[in-house]
Amino acid sequence: MTTTTDNATIARAVYDAFGRGDIPAVLEHFDPELVWVESTAPNAGTFHGPQGVVDGVFAPIGNAWETFLVEPERVVAQGDLVVAVGTYRGTSRATGTSMTARFAHVWQMRDGRLVHFEQIANTESFNAALR
Repeated sequence: MTTTTDNATIARAVYDAFGRGDIPAVLEHFDPELVWVESTAPNAGTFHGPQGVVDGVFAPIGNAWETFLVEPERVVAQGDLVVAVGTYRGTSRATGTSMTARFAHVWQMRDGRLVHFEQIANTESFNAALR
């Protein structure tokens, strides 16, 4: 059984891997039945499974942003629930405009794997940079 500390450590490892651009290392922690919810964003929606997240979230990020950083400042776990609060930073490919936006991520873990993810973010910053 995965402990609370392990779940926080796993979440931090996923953020670190994303920051390095190591998407295979990110995907190692995704359950095959993952449900990923982008509550608000240019790519808002619900995505299913690791490939759904790659196609619906990660690829559009790579296409739209010259740089895109996910900087979690706090990662807190209780049981199988992990909450991360932090800042996105990026520069739009289309406009060259930079953005900074706050986020909260809610992770539901099972046996050390991410099974449900929800993003809540200040997407006006995203939208303004992309216009």
